[in-house]
Amino acid sequence: MPTFDRRQYSPSVARNANPILAVLQRVLPAEGLVLELGSGTGEHAVHFARHLPALRWQPSEADPAALASIADWRGHSALANLLPPLCFDLATMPWPVDAADAVVAINVLHYSPWESTPALFAAAAAVLPAGGVVYCYGPYRRGGAHTAPSNADFDGWLRSVDPRFAVRDLEAVESEALRCGFRLAEVVDMPANNFSLVFRRG
Repeated sequence: MPTFDRRQYSPSVARNANPILAVLQRVLPAEGLVLELGSGTGEHAVHFARHLPALRWQPSEADPAALASIADWRGHSALANLLPPLCFDLATMPWPVDAADAVVAINVLHYSPWESTPALFAAAAAVLPAGGVVYCYGPYRRGGAHTAPSNADFDGWLRSVDPRFAVRDLEAVESEALRCGFRLAEVVDMPANNFSLVFRRG
């Protein structure tokens, strides 16, 4: 009986997976559990789990179609350190994970209502140890302004899709992180006018 392949593909993954991996290889712990929020198609999860074999990679999603895609990518990869995806919304607390060593959120904050940002850091504070990492990737406004015209256009498109979506102010994200006990340890310029934000607890 033929098996239907539910894997989805995102063109941006081919462009950003390796630049993101280069940062993750520096900032993630040598071993432990990484909780990825909003794993999307699942392509990132496979790529990172393959190149970071000492880490257990826990993907998660709220969208049923994305969960199916992640599950099929996981099945095709046969990676022992890539765990079955969890179904939950990051703003729903508590998270279904008692403890993690790092939290990764790639292209999540701008595709979510603002309330998801404080929820992310509050929940991360409940599961991460001292020194634990929260890694956020995407476009951000800095000093109240977009860093490139393309980001301003993207912001307009996001708001047309859902008025609750938007390119976030980096300073506002940092403020929520600080409130929950995280300091912004690094801001890394990435391709296509994106940034890697590396937060550490304590």
